[in-house]
Amino acid sequence: MTARAVETWTLQPLTDFVREASVRLVLLMTPAGQVLAQSGFSRAVDVMSAAALGAAIVASTGELAKQLRQAPFAALNHQGNRHGIFLSTFPIERGTVVVLAVYDLDVSSLGLVQLFYEQLAADLKAASPKGSVPKQVLAADFERELSESLNTLFGR
Repeated sequence: MTARAVETWTLQPLTDFVREASVRLVLLMTPAGQVLAQSGFSRAVDVMSAAALGAAIVASTGELAKQLRQAPFAALNHQGNRHGIFLSTFPIERGTVVVLAVYDLDVSSLGLVQLFYEQLAADLKAASPKGSVPKQVLAADFERELSESLNTLFGR
């Protein structure tokens, strides 16, 4: 399984997480759905769909928590018959990172994913560039930057 990253500092922590937690698919992204890195996806449309859905879940559950005057969720998990989905966020100096991981229940477990998620968060915090803020994506540059990011993520 090949991991690809737009932000190269995410690559080694992502690769370690995939290997140690035995996850099938992983996206590292911003709460807006901008992909930082991915592993296991073979089609750009799947990355874009998963990023959009993950960002929407983070936004909607965050707003629901706000309406209930509660803290945002720590993590969300859903398990089906064969696969589980784990979604969580954590802060780094440059903002918030969203992790979306899909795992096979016959190879991994929620406990294993959670255990190595904590290590992933610590590794990404340590690897994150200090003192720099990522540039804002302008609407005029969005399509070009999206295309460049997807080309980078899929080695094109």
